[in-house]
Amino acid sequence: MSSCSTSQPPARTVGSVSSPLLSSASAHVTNMLDTAAEQMMVYKDFQAAFDTCNRGLESVASMEPEDNRREELKAGFCILGIQALAEQNQWQGVLSWVLQQYEHQEEIPARIMQMCILLYSKVCEPAVMQEAARVWLHCPSNSGEAGFGAVAELYLLHVLVPLGHTDEARELIVGEVGGAAFTEDQRQTALDVVEEKEQQNQEPPLSPTSDITAHPVSTQGSLIHKLEAMLKFLYRKVVMRGSGSFPLRRVFLAAVLLYMLLFRLDPALPSSFMWISKLLQLLRQMWTAMFAPYYQALAPSKEL
Repeated sequence: MSSCSTSQPPARTVGSVSSPLLSSASAHVTNMLDTAAEQMMVYKDFQAAFDTCNRGLESVASMEPEDNRREELKAGFCILGIQALAEQNQWQGVLSWVLQQYEHQEEIPARIMQMCILLYSKVCEPAVMQEAARVWLHCPSNSGEAGFGAVAELYLLHVLVPLGHTDEARELIVGEVGGAAFTEDQRQTALDVVEEKEQQNQEPPLSPTSDITAHPVSTQGSLIHKLEAMLKFLYRKVVMRGSGSFPLRRVFLAAVLLYMLLFRLDPALPSSFMWISKLLQLLRQMWTAMFAPYYQALAPSKEL
């Protein structure tokens, strides 16, 4: 207003009227943005914050196009609205809600596009952002945006690579998008990442049964030796003590230990046949040592 000369009263009058109107509208919308941030960050009232964002976006739409804060305030409401929807686990409607505000995918600001890519990647739904990010990156007017390289990087690492679209990823890196978004070193690093992902996709998946069977075979070897040592120890104790002096509770304890060992092992495995036969042999020897004297004593009495 100070630049306006006194010799031009119409221009001074217009400036004095329109500038306060623009500043008051911006101040009102700014207050709404602060309220939405306070509702979400301080009071954790995410639904109220989202409702405030919707009202704020309506106010932004009614602002004059000449107001230079219009797009900044609109982006601020969208960022808070995305966070509010995510906090309420309503991430499915984030992209559609953003498109209601910007109508065209290529008009979405870079930082909002970054938020959407990260959000859908976090919930394991990167395919939702594939089309929108592709359109945004191939729009020539967006290549000059400050966040263009960040959007390209997130699209590559969190959308194309997880989905296994290595051909499209390679075309993105060596094409116009990669030339505008990455340096030469960054392009080489990105190609290495894509190549590594491609090799992982070509490798056959490991059979789950091979992992399951390999582990018991390795662990059962030491377990078999421990079992044989314990049975031999019991057998020596039985032989040394004789038939009638071996305590019954020790026999019961040995039976419980044997049951636990047998229960934890799978007899259907081929590696189990060898030690099961050894176990049966040792058990027969223990049975004979413990009860053979008893049957031998009973045999003469029956003959009498």
